[in-house]
Formats: sequence, structure tokens, C-alpha cells
Amino acid sequence: MKFFLLLVVLVSLPTHAKDKKIYSSEGQKFSVEKLTEKPGIIWGMDFLPDKRIIFTVKSGEVFIFNPQDKSTTKIEGVPQVYNEGQGGLLDIKVHPEFAKNSLIFLTYSEPVGDRATTALGRAELKGNKLNGFKKIFSAFEANDNDIHFGSRIAFFDKHIFISIGDRNERHKAQDLNYHNGKIIRIKEDGSIPEDNPFIKRKDAKPEIWSYGHRNPQGLTVHPLRNELWSVEFGPRGGDEVNLIKKGDNYGWPIITYGREYYGPKIGEGTHKAGMVQPLVYWTPAISPSGFTIYHAEVFPKWKGNLFLANLGTQHIRRVVFEGTQAVKQEELLKDLEYRIRHVIQGPDGLIYFSTDEGLLARLKKE
Repeated sequence: MKFFLLLVVLVSLPTHAKDKKIYSSEGQKFSVEKLTEKPGIIWGMDFLPDKRIIFTVKSGEVFIFNPQDKSTTKIEGVPQVYNEGQGGLLDIKVHPEFAKNSLIFLTYSEPVGDRATTALGRAELKGNKLNGFKKIFSAFEANDNDIHFGSRIAFFDKHIFISIGDRNERHKAQDLNYHNGKIIRIKEDGSIPEDNPFIKRKDAKPEIWSYGHRNPQGLTVHPLRNELWSVEFGPRGGDEVNLIKKGDNYGWPIITYGREYYGPKIGEGTHKAGMVQPLVYWTPAISPSGFTIYHAEVFPKWKGNLFLANLGTQHIRRVVFEGTQAVKQEELLKDLEYRIRHVIQGPDGLIYFSTDEGLLARLKKE
């Protein structure tokens, strides 16, 4: 596994526009268009069929941004969330058949007494309100830590997948009796598919699809390969991109390329039989969060590339893959110094991103 890859620094080009900077990547010119700003961390976002953007603010709010008239509308009916540390209102996804069922899905940090856990709920979006909100999954078990909740939502193979962090109880990532450090798979009503890998084991939670994860804040379906991919934070180094497969063990905390924040090694090394290696990893850490895999025609030279939001290193990282082998990387927008939380492709073929500074923006072709 090669982890030291070619890093191409993004070069900006001069522009006559006073407030607009033109960038170039693979000979393609683009600029950043700011769409809206809100106080707080814009954690999750998705597109409604009419191309409006529905997004979450970590503190516990949902908004809809209309690109046509630039208006932003607050949505009522949002569940109560545990807004402490890394907890809060997290990802949001529009059901693929929203035109028929009006369903919106949310992950959030659920308060459980003086503790919290990661939960998934759904509701119907009617006008400016989420009606009939219902929690359909709650991770076992709640604790009093305020970090490593995950979590992203992905619709794949007619099921819902959500990623859950280890909740700072790393040993539970290997324990199938807990949802900590797992990617789970359920049906749209919260019931359990009969072909889940551990459903017949008495010592396992039946929702588990894969395990051995630390804090996966990225989860998406590869649109060109029809595969489920994830991104997760390592500790001091060891951030990973993984190809998620049924029943697989991704190693945390037994194997990792990261170290303790104070220096020592973690676990048994970087490889172990029966544990899956990442497609690519980063040491030192880049602090990756949400990501997308570009498949539109607006930027043809980016097709098939992974675009990854990064927090601590404040950039969007473009990763070029040949199959499942990362062969080239490029840092985008590092000059803006934003903690970038999420990246998605829009229905217009442009790339949209959100930041911890409360910015929603997109990359426009020039």
C-alpha cells in the first residue's frame, strides 16, 4: 500500500474581477460562489427535486436555500439534539423518491438523560415543516462522551446505511454487541434486513454491516462503480478512505496508521489477517469529513475523482483513482482558510461545499 502520493498545489490565476478569484485545476478554470451564511457549523446538506438545498446547522436547525431567489427559509419540526462537543444535528438526506413520499432523513446526537448517542429519524417535509418526525434507530449505547458520533447517511441497494463513531470507547469498535464504531444497514422504516451479516448471531447487533471504524464522517455511493465508500478520522494520522463490504472488519483500534495524540503507537501495527486495509490513508492527519465522487460533465477532467472536505487542514482534497488505487492528489481552496465540513455534487454538475464558519458555497466553471 502506497500512502505517499503526488500532491499538486492548486494555482490561482489573476482576475480582473475585484472580489472574485479564478482557480485552475487540470486546465479547468473555476471560482467560488458564496450562496448563504448562517451562524454555526453547516454539517449536512442535500438537494430537493426542485434543486433547492436543504441543510443542517449543528446547533439544531434545518434550513432550505433557494438558488433562484437566494432566499433561506427555516424549517420547523426538528428533533431536540445534544449540542455539545462534536454532537448536534448532523447529516440530512432527501429520499430518492421524495416526489412520491416527501421523506427527509436526519442523523443527530440524541440526548439520553445526561448522556447521548447517535440516532436516525425521518419525517415528511410539508411546506416549511417536518411533519410526523419519528426516530427509527438509536445506537447502543449512550455514554457521557461528547465526541465521535459520526455520522453520514447513504441510500444504497434499497437500504439506508449510517456511519457511527466509536464514541471514544475504542474497544467497542471490535465488539459486535455495540453499535460504536460501526456502519449499520437498516430498511427505510428502521426494520432490519434479513440478509445483514450478523443477524443470526446472538452476540451481535443485527443492524451492523461493517465494524472496526473510528469516526467515519464520510459515507457515499460511488456513482460509477456502484460501491459504498467511507472516510474516517484517524487519531494522530491514519485518516482513511475505505471500500465498505458486508461483514468486513476495518481494524480500529487493533490496526491503524495513526498514533496516540501524545506519541505512542496504537494496537498491534498496521496490518493483521482478516482486517481490511484502507484504499488510501494520510499520515500526518488531514481531518477529513464529508466527501463526494464527481461524475458530471461540467468539469470533465474531474470525472471519477473523489472530493474530500477537510477541517484542520482547511481545504478540499481532490483524489484521482485508477480503479481503487489513489494515484494523484491536489489541494483546493487552501488559501481561503475555511474548515470545510462537507462536499456534494449538485444536480447542475457543480460542486457544493459547507464550512464550520457557516458558509454554503459552490465551485462554478469559468
